[in-house]
Amino acid sequence: MSEDIIRRDPRAEWIARNRLHPLHQTMQASPAEMRGPSGLIRRNPHAVGFIGPNGIKRIDRMNGNAPVVPGGRRSAGAAKEVELPLHRVENPDYYIAVVPDMVGGRLSGHDRDVLGQAHKLIAEIGGSGAVLAIVFGEYREEAFDKAGVDRLLHLQSDEYEGYSPELRVAALAQVEQTFAPRHWLLPDSVAAGFEIGCRLAAELGERPATQAWQVGLEQTICRAAGGTRDITRQTPRLLLLAEECAEPIDETRHEVLAVELDATVSAQARIRDCGQVAVDPNAIPLAEAEFILSAGNGVSDWAQFHQAAEVLGATEGASRVAVDDGYMPRFRQVGATGTWVTARVYVAVGISGAIQHLQGIGQCDKVIAINTDIGCDMVKRAALSVIADSSEVLAELIRLAKAHRLEVLEHAA
Repeated sequence: MSEDIIRRDPRAEWIARNRLHPLHQTMQASPAEMRGPSGLIRRNPHAVGFIGPNGIKRIDRMNGNAPVVPGGRRSAGAAKEVELPLHRVENPDYYIAVVPDMVGGRLSGHDRDVLGQAHKLIAEIGGSGAVLAIVFGEYREEAFDKAGVDRLLHLQSDEYEGYSPELRVAALAQVEQTFAPRHWLLPDSVAAGFEIGCRLAAELGERPATQAWQVGLEQTICRAAGGTRDITRQTPRLLLLAEECAEPIDETRHEVLAVELDATVSAQARIRDCGQVAVDPNAIPLAEAEFILSAGNGVSDWAQFHQAAEVLGATEGASRVAVDDGYMPRFRQVGATGTWVTARVYVAVGISGAIQHLQGIGQCDKVIAINTDIGCDMVKRAALSVIADSSEVLAELIRLAKAHRLEVLEHAA
């Protein structure tokens, strides 16, 4: 039939191609933003931006953080805060217990993977399951809701601070009696997860699965022989999970309802925590360092940089330019052509941010940039940027660090 024939409109196609035509925007079929089925705002990259007076499409690549120019026009692609849909579990049928490492009082990437695996198990089991996170001592995390925590059990006491495996396992045994979790999930890490998991397995009489990286309701695949072999076994109740075992939660918010443990926890401590042993930060390999102060071409006073790293207790790193110029040794080079780092805090001093360097710091949790160029790639990558001369910033950091140490010594005395 004639109604089924698709007839082209050459004039409409020409207007759609001609960005200078006044009716060009009306011929764009897809909107700049639309809400997807999961509730997230999906952005059409082809519709982001605006046409300038010379017919060139302009896009604000600083996501709305660029300085506002009088009479100027901000891009239509400026970043907007997205409100994720709220996931609620009113009356849980069962719990999946997660014991995160909480290194430095915050959820690590490994912890978020474990929380994602917990929700993956709930999706396979079905019903109204809730993820119960057990956190010991003080914490600084502010995004439990976006990480997938439905219920939060915060066990706060001075006894939980530091190394206290006996007391923590005794508390988890009380959680077992009170909440009877369907599964126990812990990160298989050197921070605390592996030891706590093994002790808890002995306490509960369970046989755990270690280095589990593909977990199903019936079967689990674990890494073995240094990651060169896989072992398939029946999914146990207690799992020690490897990194990247599951995708972290990123499309929903969760209630994070506080729950309490009514029973009192007591245990005889056979190990006494004497505090951390002082270690030279520069003796730590870059790939294992948690706090890195890295220098680039913008550093002019290298003696001041070394002093700042010593006072702050940071491991020294460098960009390729600083290494090629002879200011730093080759083994200090950070990037795809040097060492890939996974620091919790990475401070880039005077580094513009070449693509190889940005690749090398891709797994860092927090990146802080100190630079005079507000438009450099490192500033765009950083979670916090200081636009100032590096010498002035380092001098102030040294002063503040020394004042803090003096205050701590006076308080201790």
